[in-house]
Amino acid sequence: QLQASGGGLVQAGGSLRLSCAASGSIRSINAMGWYRQAPGNQRELVAAITINGNTKYADSVKGRFAISRDNAKNTVYLQMNSLKPEDTAVYYCHTDEIITEWGRFEFDTWGQGTLVTVYS
Repeated sequence: QLQASGGGLVQAGGSLRLSCAASGSIRSINAMGWYRQAPGNQRELVAAITINGNTKYADSVKGRFAISRDNAKNTVYLQMNSLKPEDTAVYYCHTDEIITEWGRFEFDTWGQGTLVTVYS
């Protein structure tokens, strides 16, 4: 289970930090990432990070957002700076592969979403 937090209302130019913690008896998590979906739009990848720390970003957020993770806490973060009104969306965390302590694989897990609203 993924639990996201940190969304809210912020003025353009401001910052927010999203967190997403995976719960349960977890041995390891492969890639973790953040997606977002604005009203009327498809869900899109914002940023992702592998277990080794390799990252990728959507062009629209490069230089403004930073993804990181704490493998000991099974948590992924998204630091969002210089926010723009077009960043307004529901942000979802995602993992592609969770390996549990019993060796079970859980694929394609989504968090519940957290709303980010940026006003000008």
